[in-house]
Amino acid sequence: MLPADTSILLKPSNRIYKPICMIKKFSCYAVATGILAFTQLVQAQTTAPKIAEVYTTAKSTDYKLSPTGTLTFVDKPQPLETDISVFIDPGKTFQSMVGIGGALTDAAAETYYKLPKDKQQEFMRAYYDPTAGIGYTLGRTNIQSCDFSSDSYAYVQPGDGSLKTFSIAHDLKYRVPFIKDAIKAAGGKLTMFASPWSPPAFMKTNNDVLHGGKLKPEYMQSWANLFIKFIKAYQQQGIPLWAITVQNEPMATQKWESCVFTAEEERDFVKKYMGPTFAKAKMNTKIIAWDHNRDEVYQQASVILSDPEAAKYIWGIGYHWYETWTGSSMRFDNVKLVNAAFPNKNLIFTEGCIERFDLNRVDDWNLGEKYGYSMINDFNSGATGWTDWNVLLDEQGGPNHVGNYCFAPIIGNTKTGQLIYTNEYYYLGHFSKFVRPGAKRVAASVSRDKLLSTAFKNANGQLVVVVMNNSDDKVPYLLWMKGKAAQATALPHSIATMIVK
Repeated sequence: MLPADTSILLKPSNRIYKPICMIKKFSCYAVATGILAFTQLVQAQTTAPKIAEVYTTAKSTDYKLSPTGTLTFVDKPQPLETDISVFIDPGKTFQSMVGIGGALTDAAAETYYKLPKDKQQEFMRAYYDPTAGIGYTLGRTNIQSCDFSSDSYAYVQPGDGSLKTFSIAHDLKYRVPFIKDAIKAAGGKLTMFASPWSPPAFMKTNNDVLHGGKLKPEYMQSWANLFIKFIKAYQQQGIPLWAITVQNEPMATQKWESCVFTAEEERDFVKKYMGPTFAKAKMNTKIIAWDHNRDEVYQQASVILSDPEAAKYIWGIGYHWYETWTGSSMRFDNVKLVNAAFPNKNLIFTEGCIERFDLNRVDDWNLGEKYGYSMINDFNSGATGWTDWNVLLDEQGGPNHVGNYCFAPIIGNTKTGQLIYTNEYYYLGHFSKFVRPGAKRVAASVSRDKLLSTAFKNANGQLVVVVMNNSDDKVPYLLWMKGKAAQATALPHSIATMIVK
């Protein structure tokens, strides 16, 4: 747990929010000679590196996003095959980053407002303050109800295909003010997108928002029109929506809100209804297709994006990580294939969480390691952003109106009024705090499979390297860049972020 004043410098056991050292080091100089400081920072990334500041989270230690020293680069000959090495080439750049963040759902909002005021403020600092917290820049929310709502609801009355009764009054009680608090805490800008779980029951073949079913043909235009009304209503509340996904998990029939679209049905809905409706309304809001698991991401993307009349409306492909429910491993190869086959479209991770909440497991190190493993591989596969599921849940892993209780990086105990930070939070922070919107991924390779790595160059030229060790062993390695190397050690079950200067 964290103290209310999270801006103070803490001991290593809970030192989470210490500002990045380079900010303090350069701030006064930058005020006096800002242009020169910026120029020097950019030049530092076009010349050989000198040092790297290290921030570490590690199992069985007090390190939680803690500063853990400085690496020094020295001239080294050709690396040996006996060395474990991480090679960084900042001259080879790939996708630009949209952001990193999590979902602001009904459940998160309701839990937030059950907490004491000081804990609400702490929560907002923890996630959205780039200095005192981990600097989230991306958010997702639901269109109408989802499983992480206290009950099912729609924005229109039954039978109202003309949408005359459209209202987001339900959202105004908790979710809208919650999102506005997050935007304020993020400095006034938070890239938001939204996803529908189900159209209203009367628009569906099963007359039920739950248990799958399909959108009736006669309501396809009404459903597309509802998106426009939703976007405008949220805009009027001060919440601009950067993107909308066509349908959350379109191939899943769930006991909660769900609606089934085959790839062909999603393609045709975008081509004939959603895309033209957005264009007619002169909406700048992006459209994201799929929004389901990696296992079928290529098949779905190929059907939708191979049709130029549908593809012209699609910004990119969203995906989740739940293909592992079948016993499969995470299918990053499918994401890479989409990236290679459709290089003019974007990829974004839109949802992931760990199911079957158990309050006794909040210290389980596997929680955070799953996040780190996924994030590194997703970014290396071409993802431009990464969106966790609920940013906050209560001591039961809810509220959830169908009992689908899950973990969140921060748990708000509504009985005690305390915030519990799982190691998911710290693993996420190793990316979100340091990799900022507009950053470009750069080439990173590892000589042994004991380590995972990815790297980015921020818009200001700052180079960020992430190295993860999910083994039981302490792993010494060399960090190579531009003919120089720095000796480093990856602690067992650790993740480290390095700021190279």
